[in-house]
Amino acid sequence: MPHSHDSNMRYPDIEVYLRQASLPAIDAWLGETLDAAPLRGAGRGKWQTRGHHGGHVIPVLLVEKAADGFASLWFDSPHTPWLRDCDCARDAAARLDCEVRCSLGGWQPGDDPDRFWQVLPDGSEGAIDWPDSGQ
Repeated sequence: MPHSHDSNMRYPDIEVYLRQASLPAIDAWLGETLDAAPLRGAGRGKWQTRGHHGGHVIPVLLVEKAADGFASLWFDSPHTPWLRDCDCARDAAARLDCEVRCSLGGWQPGDDPDRFWQVLPDGSEGAIDWPDSGQ
């Protein structure tokens, strides 16, 4: 499958936004994918765990209601199983059976900050406008 020229560039961290994904489903997915312990409360609306991949520890942070009914799931490591946010989003949408959004990728100054990549549970995906509601 051909990839664009930047597809081998591994992102320094991965962040995706999950719509109405349940904690047990996220725990099961993280456990399977990253051998992570179940998420534990880390303050109001925040959950943390640590995963492992390729001998590296991967800190994971889930923030509920990060934006418009979406939770933010952040992997603070370049050593995740996914090269880019959109790869993680595809995996998450399929496994968690929920809509997932992420940034379009190599963001450049001057790019529209309201453009995001949307992946639906049925596998369809595409760029969308998602203005920051400022909540």
